[in-house]
Amino acid sequence: MIEYKKSFASDNNTMVHPKIMEALQSANVGHVVAYGDDSYTESAIKRFKEIFGEDIEVFFVFNGTGANVTGLAAMTMPHQGIICAESAHIQVDECGAAERFIGCRLIPVETADGKLRPEDIEPLLAVRGGQHHTQPGVVSITQSTEMGTVYSIDELKTLVDYAHSRNLTVHVDGARIANAAAYLNVDLKSITADAGIDVLSFGGTKNGLMFGEAVVFFNRTLSENYKYIRKQGMQLASKMRYIAVQFEALLTDDLWLRNAQKANAMARLLAKEVEGIPEIAITQPVQSNGVFVSMPKDAAERLLENYFFYPWNEEKGEYRWMTSFDTDEEDVRQFAETVRKACLRQA
Repeated sequence: MIEYKKSFASDNNTMVHPKIMEALQSANVGHVVAYGDDSYTESAIKRFKEIFGEDIEVFFVFNGTGANVTGLAAMTMPHQGIICAESAHIQVDECGAAERFIGCRLIPVETADGKLRPEDIEPLLAVRGGQHHTQPGVVSITQSTEMGTVYSIDELKTLVDYAHSRNLTVHVDGARIANAAAYLNVDLKSITADAGIDVLSFGGTKNGLMFGEAVVFFNRTLSENYKYIRKQGMQLASKMRYIAVQFEALLTDDLWLRNAQKANAMARLLAKEVEGIPEIAITQPVQSNGVFVSMPKDAAERLLENYFFYPWNEEKGEYRWMTSFDTDEEDVRQFAETVRKACLRQA
């Protein structure tokens, strides 16, 4: 097995934040009622309501795919379609889970930056009312996007208002929503409840948790049958206290924000360190904790001898470098220096 230095592949690869580990240990005492009927889960939900607003429903699940698929299942009938960017996680990296579990169709839209806009959606609505056609029912966006870009508050409100005016509901894959809030310098409520979204998959794993995500319903009507969907979707944890205490720790004393700010800052530093290398071109604005670059394939292969990261578009020679809450300045500078050496050998 190859031993790598600290990875720039994914914020899934990080350790668990020490505060989260402490929270898990603190809950590891005695017996409590299973399946969420416990004081830990009640306390964590209360914390969510303090941050997002009282008029919400919160459900904990194991992972991001589970959050997305079960959340969308509560929003969608099998004859309906889910409009998303072609780069969306539900389209690219969830192995057809939405189609299989919900029985609906994804309707991907090509975008240059991972963002959807009203003009991207409008042509897809022409089939409405036609019994032979999938009926668009939901718009699913990602914040921050899979391209590392961030919807501004104005962009988000414009999209949500448009969707609602067309009788579409809006789901947000918020695996990295903390990074988006950190970039925009706003609180979480500003880009969720205040923007009018209907359902949020709120990410924890990429921001310091061992495991666990949350499905947050701002449109509470959509949550009426969710507890059954969660159970059928194999996302109901018996020992739910261990998910709940992690989220309470994450949402206490702005740990979620500090982790995201650190990851974002390291991405900006990495972009600055490599922007002067002639063989490197940054292909997307660095707005969260991802740096997307094009570089010669030979140089990338040499770099992979020392560091783990993923190709994004091999045909275009585009690669993705991700930073995390536990990435340090020295990690970034060592990586950037290795990039320089790999490119010099290419030259």
